[in-house]
Amino acid sequence: MDALKQELKENIIEQLNLEDVSVDEIGDNDPLFGDGLGLDSIDALELIVMLDKDYGIKLTDPKEGKAIFESVEVMANYIAANRTK
Repeated sequence: MDALKQELKENIIEQLNLEDVSVDEIGDNDPLFGDGLGLDSIDALELIVMLDKDYGIKLTDPKEGKAIFESVEVMANYIAANRTK
């Protein structure tokens, strides 16, 4: 699971062009939106595309996305349980 979390952090930084953020600065349980990483709704769309492209997970319900994108830990658990790639 640690490898998946590390990969997720790297993918988030790359996908969202977070040039000023390093993998070490993203805590497993830090909120991705709001006070944590400070992502916005456009970033959420990018994360949805990343889940589909990298892990074969298609999100159709925005509420589901909000719950999944709570933190890297939550995303990793969801991906581990639902990935098709």
